[in-house]
Amino acid sequence: MQEMIHQLAFGWYPYFAVTVLVVGSILRFDADQFSWRSQSSQFLRRKQMVLGSNLFHMGVLILLGGHFVGLLTPVTVIDRLGISHSFKQIAAMSVGGVAGIMGFIGCSLLLHRRLFDPRIRRSSSWGDILVLVMIWCQFLLGISTTFWTVQHLEGDEMLKFMGWAQGLETLNPGAADLLIDVPLVYKLHIVLGLTLFVITPFTRLVHVFSAPIWYIFRPGFQIVRRRGRRAAQDYSRTQGHAGGAPSYGGPTVLRQMAESGQEGA
Repeated sequence: MQEMIHQLAFGWYPYFAVTVLVVGSILRFDADQFSWRSQSSQFLRRKQMVLGSNLFHMGVLILLGGHFVGLLTPVTVIDRLGISHSFKQIAAMSVGGVAGIMGFIGCSLLLHRRLFDPRIRRSSSWGDILVLVMIWCQFLLGISTTFWTVQHLEGDEMLKFMGWAQGLETLNPGAADLLIDVPLVYKLHIVLGLTLFVITPFTRLVHVFSAPIWYIFRPGFQIVRRRGRRAAQDYSRTQGHAGGAPSYGGPTVLRQMAESGQEGA
């Protein structure tokens, strides 16, 4: 029974999670594009929001990039680059630890304002709170793995996770067997991470696919404003005949001339 649960959790559940993530996100975008947003409450308690959001998103982006590169880079590539497994393990633990602490602090700030600010609490759905609680627990589990990682700095545990992830990528049915002996905290961390994939299309997490990365690469432009009198004179009123209306550069037409069908200069 235990072996079957292990195979379901680490052999089949990853495929289910990724399938729901991709297909569910496409269907939601096709059916309800107006809900494809983060639903920010930044106008309430702005300072805490800015600090927490910056720490949270920086930590998440670093961790996602680190997990993607660290797990899916073939071991042969690392060996050819001359990077030892021990060094990779220490680097991943150091960078991931700092990013994890940043994300944990940011998530704690965001969760605190959601739960303890009456106005934000009333405007928050149970889904909003559940997502933050799950991510907060995921950060906590990730930071907790550091205590076990320190005991295996030679990189053997890292190779197990790399072999598992790359085995899933190549549809290897025996990939799940690599994680049988790893500590429970790692298993919980993986299962909760896959569960976040599953709920993404149905929550505000879907806005991760709408990150405005294109904004960095768009052609720049500069808006120049002048405070001098010349700029004001360019848009000053054109003076016409006495009693004439201001025309802002066009011909001034007196009321009497307009009524008689004539135009003023």
